[in-house]
Amino acid sequence: MRLPFRLLLSVLALCLAGPALAAEAGAPHLDGGELSALWSLPFAGILLSIAVFPLVAPQFWHHHFGKVSLFWALAVLLPFVIEFGFALTLYELIHVLLLEYLPFIILLFALFTVAGGVRITGALRGTPGVNTAMLALGTVLASIMGTTGAAMLLIRPMLRANDWRQRKVHVFIFFIFLVANIGGSLTPLGDPPLFLGFLKGVDFFWPTEHMLPPMLLVALPLLAIFYALDRWLHRREPVPETAEHIETDESRFGIEGRWNLLLLIGILGAVLLSGFWESEIELTVYHVPRQLEGLVRDGLLVAIAFLSMRLTPAESRRANSFTWFPIIEVAKLFAGIFITIFPVIGMLRAGEEGALGGVVGAVSADDGTAINSAYFWITGILSSFLDNAPTYLVFFNTAGGDPGYLMGESADTLLAISAGAVFMGANTYIGNAPNFMVRSICEERGVKMPSFFGFMLWSVGILMPLFVLVTLLFF
Repeated sequence: MRLPFRLLLSVLALCLAGPALAAEAGAPHLDGGELSALWSLPFAGILLSIAVFPLVAPQFWHHHFGKVSLFWALAVLLPFVIEFGFALTLYELIHVLLLEYLPFIILLFALFTVAGGVRITGALRGTPGVNTAMLALGTVLASIMGTTGAAMLLIRPMLRANDWRQRKVHVFIFFIFLVANIGGSLTPLGDPPLFLGFLKGVDFFWPTEHMLPPMLLVALPLLAIFYALDRWLHRREPVPETAEHIETDESRFGIEGRWNLLLLIGILGAVLLSGFWESEIELTVYHVPRQLEGLVRDGLLVAIAFLSMRLTPAESRRANSFTWFPIIEVAKLFAGIFITIFPVIGMLRAGEEGALGGVVGAVSADDGTAINSAYFWITGILSSFLDNAPTYLVFFNTAGGDPGYLMGESADTLLAISAGAVFMGANTYIGNAPNFMVRSICEERGVKMPSFFGFMLWSVGILMPLFVLVTLLFF
């Protein structure tokens, strides 16, 4: 358990050494309008690798996914050095790692470590009623402790409860839909795009008031569909539901690792602190400023993860089937995704002047008025494949970037952007980081999850009709 902690400490120490790396005044500038669509090919390459390699070469992928991620990252960085020079390449690399990837992976690491130390004991059985209740609970918790926190807290109890069942893949697909995505709609703590909006000036409870109706319109039918499907499949189980197929050594419900529940509250406090505290102190790493509140938040998160490792008995983690592989897989793959994505985000930020100008221009009519249905679908589809946080930010700025105006006169536009970014993260494994972690944990426990495209068949068949309904009623 020491390796990930030491690795994160090393990276954090590099960030704190920022002034030593600071360069001359005048940060390099990337004009996204200068980039051709060819710069999106490495990003497409890493997505296709994630989709195809586990199908055609599963053993190779299991042992070398980190090398594949590195290959595609270098496929962006090396040509970028040749085309735009070392200074701009270094600036963009430090910018994406320091301001986006590092806070992202530290938060995931803390949530993964702390939630993985909570073990719910008891003879839970994966019946349709129990499974539906756990999904509903996770949907509620996702807006309180974040989609990652709720997913990591409940995925292992859900796995144990359904160990005896042969037909159970659908349970974890709906788990990704509801707990890892839709449930995080109601507060800035729920999902990173809403937290970015909070940092930009959107009121903390604005999502609670405005996102609740569309969230219920999606979540309640999903729970009903799940219950009907699970009940039908439950009746078709060839093995009868008897005590020998559940955990018989734990007859009483209980929670091991209760300290970790307090540490989860500490994680929420650290995140909220960085949102409310506005410090004038910043450290600069090669023209990239890092605010003190962000550094304090990341330091607190690492410290909380360390406390969790110290306070949670190793036996409890072993009984919880806890391993470091899922977070290592996410860290390596998303490093490649974050690096290959920065030219794509640059093209989007260039607006109609960029190679993806047609995408940005499609959200406004000829007279400049917003087309809210287009905001919902374009933000959502891009969030299914790009990181949903910067995608939210791009269209937040496209809509004017004034939080007062967007919360008032253009509230429907802000709702469309918010709902698209949060809801449609459920469309693919990479739409939201918890999706990938849930898949990895399930596969470690022997659940044969669908392939990248197989999962999309589920999302297109089940989620898309609900999103059409959201469009008709709200946008």
